[in-house]
Amino acid sequence: MIIRRLTSLADTGFARALPLVAAVALLALAGCKSSEVSSSDFVDDIVPAEELYNQALSNIDAGNLGRAEKKLEQLDRQHPYSEYSRKALIMQTFIAYRRQKYDETAQFGKRYVSLYPGDKDAAYAQYLVGMSYHRQIPDVTRDQTVTARAFNAMNSLVERYPESEYVEDAKTKMRFARDQIAGKEMVTGRYYMERREFQAAINRFRYVVEKFQDTRHVEEALARLTEAYYSIGLANEAQAAAAVLGHNFPDSQWYADSVKLLNTGGLEPREDPKSWLAAISRNLARRT
Repeated sequence: MIIRRLTSLADTGFARALPLVAAVALLALAGCKSSEVSSSDFVDDIVPAEELYNQALSNIDAGNLGRAEKKLEQLDRQHPYSEYSRKALIMQTFIAYRRQKYDETAQFGKRYVSLYPGDKDAAYAQYLVGMSYHRQIPDVTRDQTVTARAFNAMNSLVERYPESEYVEDAKTKMRFARDQIAGKEMVTGRYYMERREFQAAINRFRYVVEKFQDTRHVEEALARLTEAYYSIGLANEAQAAAAVLGHNFPDSQWYADSVKLLNTGGLEPREDPKSWLAAISRNLARRT
């Protein structure tokens, strides 16, 4: 009897509480429903490609390159296979260069040339790749890896797009890059000379003479070779280096100094047809 009564009371209490429990549950469900997240929350509203591109152009005209960049990113994301995506990519390359984001410039430009090698803007994209490296060329005393990249990028432009309006400037940048690389070799060679490590110095100066004959460093390199060979007793090589210097740069102060050095040992410039310098002399003669 007692158990039956307690059960009856419990059932009655539960029955009375049921409407309240149900109401709370419904409110909870309603709250959950209102906070549900759908896949559409992660997707941009699709904007026509032409509209995004024109918005980007307007932002560029207004000088807001950051906002233009975002519009172009949105265009590329929403319309990756459209004609406007191609236009957006070359514009992204340009904006990255203008904003001095040189690593991004190289990435965008290389991607453009890879995807559209025959397009009318491909030469411009390649030019911006070269300029992105050119702008990062360091002081001559530092590592010149990026300088070599600048040269290679500009050389690719000249070889692939010889009729491009950017070719002449590319060639100018290539000459600068070569001069910079040769200058680094000269810095290293002088360092070895100061330490009297003459063979290491000779290797550096010889590299300049053999590979960078069109740079302003070749005169000094020949004079330094004369000095280094003379210092280790290779008189024939010293005389040959001075002879090449005098034949191609007779009015050079470097030549005058080399002759003076040889004279201290009773020597004078003299060509040696068996020396590696004989071929250098012929090559230089054709250049000058």
